[in-house]
Amino acid sequence: MAALMYNVSRGFVIFGEHSLLFRGHNQILVNSRRYVRALRRRPVAVLYPNGKRETFIKSKETTDKMNQKMFKQKGKNLSESDNKCRKEKVSERSVNKKWSGHHHVSECAEESPHIMDRLEGLRYEKPPAGDNRLAKVSSVARSRTFREKEGKVLLEGRRLICDALSAGASPQMLFFSMVERLQELPLDKLQQVKLIKVKYEDMKTWSDLVTPQGVIAIFSKPDASRLAFPKDIRHQSVPLFLICDNVRDAGNLGTILRCAAAAGCDRVLLTKGCVDAWEPKVLRAAMGAHFRLPVFPNLDWDDISKHLPKDVIVHIADNCSIFTKDPASAPVSGQIQNVTLDKSSESDSDEESDDELSLPCVKPQVYHESWAQKSTALVIGGETCELSLEALGLAEETEGRRIFVPMAPGVESLNSAMAASILLFEGRRQLLKVSDKTRRRARSQMFQ
Repeated sequence: MAALMYNVSRGFVIFGEHSLLFRGHNQILVNSRRYVRALRRRPVAVLYPNGKRETFIKSKETTDKMNQKMFKQKGKNLSESDNKCRKEKVSERSVNKKWSGHHHVSECAEESPHIMDRLEGLRYEKPPAGDNRLAKVSSVARSRTFREKEGKVLLEGRRLICDALSAGASPQMLFFSMVERLQELPLDKLQQVKLIKVKYEDMKTWSDLVTPQGVIAIFSKPDASRLAFPKDIRHQSVPLFLICDNVRDAGNLGTILRCAAAAGCDRVLLTKGCVDAWEPKVLRAAMGAHFRLPVFPNLDWDDISKHLPKDVIVHIADNCSIFTKDPASAPVSGQIQNVTLDKSSESDSDEESDDELSLPCVKPQVYHESWAQKSTALVIGGETCELSLEALGLAEETEGRRIFVPMAPGVESLNSAMAASILLFEGRRQLLKVSDKTRRRARSQMFQ
């Protein structure tokens, strides 16, 4: 015992509040109060070598005190978090009012997949795992039959959706990947729309774009007669009508629609042989032209005549590739040749010559000569199917012309979208020139 006390006194010396702990030749300064406090602590449980466990049960008073202390601390934390959340809401709303004019709601609480959250008076939901609504609506974009049967179209991207909402199209369902993407849209026009927040990876899986913009909407199929087109664009339109006949390439049709909107056409009429105007590739190439001028798809030739003025002159865009001094010697882009080939299988050579003579006769004309002097309609044919016999007949009845663009030798033909852009802007130039002359005459008569 004496040896034991000697060893303890040798290793531990107390000097007031501090103590010296000796380990070999090293000296360590230790706070004696903390050392004594540690010695006075009672263990929660004691483990014995035989596996038995001895626990120290706290008294009821001690347990109640600890529970009350825990509840008070928890309530204090909750009140602090609520106050912090309110302050964040007020500050963020004031900042967004100042810079963007939109409110922003901070998501302070944890969100479960079925909880509806509010955003500027709107509610959106997070679908649970396995929800395939986004996969179902993607069929709207890929199937023309489904679009016509359900009467729905799919629009992707902020600009296209904003153009549709501005024109008065009615949205039904909208998918977005981030709240910031939703705030870029006019929120006041999304009050009755079902908003669904999905993961960007899921949107990338079902989108046709390589880098989706993070917002996809399903609209009721718009009716051109009920849309409200921008007034500033409609005021600059000219009496120029575009008829697309058997244009089956989606990229070409979208580019043609974009050119028609830029040239200030009054409307665009699509025959039944054309590709669907609401196909995603057409929508991307058109860049919102569907909501800047009336587009009437899937029309018969009888319906096309109803959409045109009575005094209109119908011209045909001739896909001529030979530069000649005499336009009458230029070919007729093959469309009449195709008609005679179809009939040659059922008739003799003598009957073939009679059919060629009975076909509509439309005279050719160079594009830069005057051909758009009043209400004018231009027919653009596809590159593979060519023009139909009805188009030629309508041009002959209205005393129209085959308008062609002279090209250098060796060039086969122009793209239908390229030819349409050249002829549409030339037609606009001629119509505006006639309008300026009429205005000047009216002014001169007023001052006489």
